[in-house]
Amino acid sequence: MLQLEHLAWTIPGGNEIIKDITLRLDAGRLVVVTGPNGGGKTTLAKLIAGIQAPSAGRILFDGQDITGLDVTARAKAGIAYAFQQPVRFKGLAVRDLLELAAGRPLSELELCDLLGKVGLCAQEYVDRELDASLSGGEIKRIEIASVLARGAKLSIFDEPEAGIDLWSFARLVETFEELRSKGAGTLLVISHQERILSIADEIVVVADGRVRQAGPAAQVLPTLLANEKAVRCPLEKEDARV
Repeated sequence: MLQLEHLAWTIPGGNEIIKDITLRLDAGRLVVVTGPNGGGKTTLAKLIAGIQAPSAGRILFDGQDITGLDVTARAKAGIAYAFQQPVRFKGLAVRDLLELAAGRPLSELELCDLLGKVGLCAQEYVDRELDASLSGGEIKRIEIASVLARGAKLSIFDEPEAGIDLWSFARLVETFEELRSKGAGTLLVISHQERILSIADEIVVVADGRVRQAGPAAQVLPTLLANEKAVRCPLEKEDARV
């Protein structure tokens, strides 16, 4: 479904951030991209969504070369993207945003269902404006709901857990599981959270602009947890001596 071939991206006049990434993601899977901060995860997501243009390589989506398509054309092709830091739209209500995303009017039941999936009460939020009165966590959840409203072939979520409370995070994880079970397109989630990693079909580890590891979650996750424990244990022993 999505195929990256020798993908690279260099900051104009600067360093190479994405370095020769080749990767294939099959349809209908929940794929989590993880790795250290600054490793290139968000940049990779933006290249797939068309927000950034690659310096080299190709991107194929459903067999079509979309490398030269901009973000609007890719959205029409079936790719949706939720920003790590969502944009606010003064004068636009939550209802308007969700209906624009869906491409049609939505019933109260549909609006309630979408907002409920991200832990928001529709009665309290559906007619509110997308302005500074909403907290960062609230606007983040509303944007995630707008991506869900799209029903895209490929939905990309950049650290969806950022800025949301634990209850809403738990509801979001349930939503990802529900979407996967229904075969509602491919989900590509950038996350460090073990809870999200644990429900993935596949995990891709990106570090220093390269894919360091990729495969079924059952194989990759134990390795990640073991590495994390190995790094943490010496520090714990040292603290015990102090």
